[in-house]
Amino acid sequence: MTAAPAAPRPRSFLLPFLLGWGLGALVLLLVRGVGFTLLDGPCQGRTVLALLPPLLLGPGGLALTAVNWGRPRRAALTLGLVVASLFPALAVGARDIGILRASGCAGGYVVVSQNDESVAELTVDAGTTLDLTARVGGYSAQTHPGPFTLSSQTTAPGVSATFGQAQAAAGETVPLRVTISPTTPANTYTLNVRGVQREGEQSFEATGTLTLNVRR
Repeated sequence: MTAAPAAPRPRSFLLPFLLGWGLGALVLLLVRGVGFTLLDGPCQGRTVLALLPPLLLGPGGLALTAVNWGRPRRAALTLGLVVASLFPALAVGARDIGILRASGCAGGYVVVSQNDESVAELTVDAGTTLDLTARVGGYSAQTHPGPFTLSSQTTAPGVSATFGQAQAAAGETVPLRVTISPTTPANTYTLNVRGVQREGEQSFEATGTLTLNVRR
């Protein structure tokens, strides 16, 4: 009698799987590198760039896994591509989209800036006063010619924010002063800023968030 061939050891599938995951991570780096080289401006095409790697690796990896299901090592390699589509590709893409939304690229958002650079998070000392600016993004003065009424809300009584003017047109930059009381405990606080325009029964809203890491 001839002995039956030994079943492949589980370890034999680990190396192809890791190789597939590494190839997926390399695809992510290549796509982002080419995209950052070709795209101009902070907004145009950035959402597509964030979603392209997971869309390429996920469905593509699943299709290759199905084709190679009878070849365990190749299937393990393509399964590594599928895992790479979730992490790091999808995780990085979700982070990029979050940054785009915070910077006003997704429309309907208030962009908070410091020294002409949009900011989503700042680390400050208690007792600090910040002179920032705010701008309603995502709308234009042509499509929404009326003013937006500005307001703010914070999660801590020791943090306050005041606008240089109560209303602003879309795209108009308005001074925003944020004051942190000297007695504010060290913690992370959220400053929500909002602009609302009402036309009859319709309303158009733009919101933004600034995270403040207060230290003492």
